[in-house]
Amino acid sequence: MAAEIHSRPQTSRPVLLNKIEGHQDAVNAAVLIPKEDGVITVSEDRTIRVWLKRDSGQYWPSIYHMVSSACSCMSYHHESRRIFIGQDNGAVVEFLISEDFNKMNHVKTYPAHQGRVSDMVFSLLSQWVVSTGHDKSVSWMCTQSGSMLGRHFFSSWATCLQYDNDTRHAFVGDCSGQITLLKLERDTYSTITTLKGHEGSIAALWWEPVQRWLFSGASDHSVIMWDIGGRQVHTRCEKVQALRYLQLTSQLVSCSADGAITVWNMDTPREEAPQWLESDSCQKCEQPFFWNIKQMWDTKTLGLRQHHCRKCGKAICGKCSSKRSTYPVMGFEFQVRMCDDCHSAIKDEDRTSLATFHEGKHNISHMDMDPARGLMVTCGSDRIVKVMHAPHACTYEQKHTRAPSRGSFIGHPASVSVYHGHTLTQGPPSSVWVSPN
Repeated sequence: MAAEIHSRPQTSRPVLLNKIEGHQDAVNAAVLIPKEDGVITVSEDRTIRVWLKRDSGQYWPSIYHMVSSACSCMSYHHESRRIFIGQDNGAVVEFLISEDFNKMNHVKTYPAHQGRVSDMVFSLLSQWVVSTGHDKSVSWMCTQSGSMLGRHFFSSWATCLQYDNDTRHAFVGDCSGQITLLKLERDTYSTITTLKGHEGSIAALWWEPVQRWLFSGASDHSVIMWDIGGRQVHTRCEKVQALRYLQLTSQLVSCSADGAITVWNMDTPREEAPQWLESDSCQKCEQPFFWNIKQMWDTKTLGLRQHHCRKCGKAICGKCSSKRSTYPVMGFEFQVRMCDDCHSAIKDEDRTSLATFHEGKHNISHMDMDPARGLMVTCGSDRIVKVMHAPHACTYEQKHTRAPSRGSFIGHPASVSVYHGHTLTQGPPSSVWVSPN
């Protein structure tokens, strides 16, 4: 049984500034135009629209362009005003937007995939467009020649993508819950490692190149931060659809299909969630579990169901884990099962929340933020685009920043340890699963 969500009253919740309506089908992506009062949207209704804010305070479309197939995703590069549109038919279409954002010219069409394009990234540095698709592949193409440079196939649909411009590493999430790290070259590639930690389809990735953190959100209701320390955060919303890390404020923003917007404080030291232990009997009272036929016969008792304490990871019975508690330092912002000993050891200050929870009040499938202006835009299957003022995104004195450093994190995966000493190539701890049972 899932834990019930109780929204906490917050003083810095997002404030709705504008609501943009007009699409005839689900809006799959929306991005804020930097330094402009504008939004670019793409939709299942096959339209690409550029919305500019008029003197009336409302957004009106300055560009309305229809393509041959439903628009599934988008990558926009503001400095060059180049926009790449992924389509349901597998093609990626490139356009160039005029300086006044009133005209858009077709540049190239790339035959990227045999199925729907699920995500893509344009890299001006390498002049590549990297994309993933429902044909179970990731491809990278040269935007100068329009030719295909390489392709890698997976065992399941590739759902989302992040790309490191400096090192040419791609992170690809798929429907099986795995994240594959690839080193892309012009004519070849190599598989570096596979990250295993989710029990559901990966829906969103965010790569933070300065700290070298990768955030992943999935349909298993969890968000994982992959780092040397193996820290984790968890959310109890529906399927996590969008992620964004705010480097200046050390906050992670996640959005889910039920409209929940969660802001996680990542500046606080966190504890690793323990690996779940397995046992044939309760590690507290030593009563047998229901598959331990021998002990059940010897003691003439009925077997019990196995549970796990979220704080220590021990295998325990229901009687020895009757207590529930939050434990935000380990990522559990909502009450989860704990053994009696761990519950007694938690102090009131340990239950202080490290996240804030807000309601977007509509289905959210995509989110973009402009921290410099404190703006957020969300869109979803309800065909509505919302522009909000997000106080948590406002920048301040850059005391949290540190100079980018390029180490051996990507190039030497064996040196990266997460989850209780396991390397990233090894299996995840079962504690990543966040069911309260």
